[in-house]
Amino acid sequence: MIYSFCRAVVRLVLTVVWRFRVLDSEKVPRTGPLIVAANHVGYFDPPALGCALPRPIHYMAKQELFAIPVLGWLIRRLNAFPVDRSQGSGAVKRAVEVLKSGAAMGIFPEGGRNREGTNETKTGAALLHYLSGAPIVPAYIAGTARANRLAPITVVYGEPLSFATGEKASREDLAKWTEEIMARIQALRGALGGD
Repeated sequence: MIYSFCRAVVRLVLTVVWRFRVLDSEKVPRTGPLIVAANHVGYFDPPALGCALPRPIHYMAKQELFAIPVLGWLIRRLNAFPVDRSQGSGAVKRAVEVLKSGAAMGIFPEGGRNREGTNETKTGAALLHYLSGAPIVPAYIAGTARANRLAPITVVYGEPLSFATGEKASREDLAKWTEEIMARIQALRGALGGD
């Protein structure tokens, strides 16, 4: 109830103020486990991705956010759960449980916000894919880096990806899959004509 209400309100604000657009949402599976992997340059990325996705989405968020009064209470109700970056295994286990329940997980492979493009890409999306079998839909979010200047915000989706073969995945496999995920995300940027 809170999720649906907040999503409707935020989407309305994004549409009126930032001329919010969603492209190729028909590529997103409407049911079953799903990983949505997107770029991350601004604070508006999680709500923009959540409003663009035609189904509820879950996120991992740094545990410090849950200690902030009101915000911690709210983000829990918006399907976020805490991750301790020094001990990520608990969050991975929780994410796999979310996926195996048939829900969607939003992942930012660059970790935190990566406005300068210098963050090391993490293999979390590929690992969750391997552990759950959930397909990965790449997404590119444009405009959130300039949201303070009221730049239009657009979310575009790519075709679902699947890499897992049933065999044990090595670190090299996860790294290779992650490179492909990031290449697909950047290709979506190119399709929008840059950002």
